Amino acid sequence: MNTPTPLAPAPVTHYENFPVASLLCPPALRAPVAAIYAFARCADDIADEGEASAAQRLADLTAYRAALHDCASNAPMAGRWASVFGPLQVQLQRHQLPVALLDDLLSAFIQDVAMTRDSARYADRAQLLDYCRRSANPIGRLLLHLYGVHAPEALQQSDAICSALQLINFWQDLSQDLPRGRHYLSDADCAAHGVSRAQLEHLQPTPATTALLAQQAQWARALMHSGAPLVHRLPGRVGWELRLVVQGGLAILDKIDALQGRNLCQRPVLGKSDWLRMAWRALRM
Repeated sequence: MNTPTPLAPAPVTHYENFPVASLLCPPALRAPVAAIYAFARCADDIADEGEASAAQRLADLTAYRAALHDCASNAPMAGRWASVFGPLQVQLQRHQLPVALLDDLLSAFIQDVAMTRDSARYADRAQLLDYCRRSANPIGRLLLHLYGVHAPEALQQSDAICSALQLINFWQDLSQDLPRGRHYLSDADCAAHGVSRAQLEHLQPTPATTALLAQQAQWARALMHSGAPLVHRLPGRVGWELRLVVQGGLAILDKIDALQGRNLCQRPVLGKSDWLRMAWRALRM
């Protein structure tokens, strides 16, 4: 699962975009951010890394979930994941982190593993957004909690940014996900463009797939723009970091648009000029 975060330069894979003790993160919050990162990274490794079977991954994630709830109930932390849950327990108590958000993350990891090649599909955008609600949005809400931001509108804007980043991850990683049997293009959107799963798995752009992918990029862009006003609600360094996040997501979308459907077989990447453009656009927000 490529889980994004609202406080990272650009959406990439395997949590590299999570701001581990970022220079823009206030020193007092680096420990809880690092603890959340370690929790998510370990779960990601259980779900995706190594040669374990799906059954073993599900068993490990179930045990990991039980360890989370033991951690939240202040039980002594020992055993396999003590190095993860020991620091997390300290931060749960110190910052009253919402455990339900951490549990939502695990439910998305479990869903990723449980979905077999034949069932790894989403009927419509509502189902895909529900996955984003659990796989991406909790990170934004946890970070807003640390910054003391609880206004409903701010939470909605954070959700929009996080869901947009998750979608952008999907659309930039099609060439990697489709061969693995992971279909994040919904059945409804594919049907509207007359595109079958078999066509997508060929990884060869056609006029129909190009139109489909352009529409998905437009959807992600609209979500990102709807959440972007959040940058003006967050003071100081975190507000500037979020500006870079928004511009990073939009820069990837620019790359996807320029590929004109070839993101089906080619992963877009950012170059040095793109980073300079992101910084300039962030300054202008």
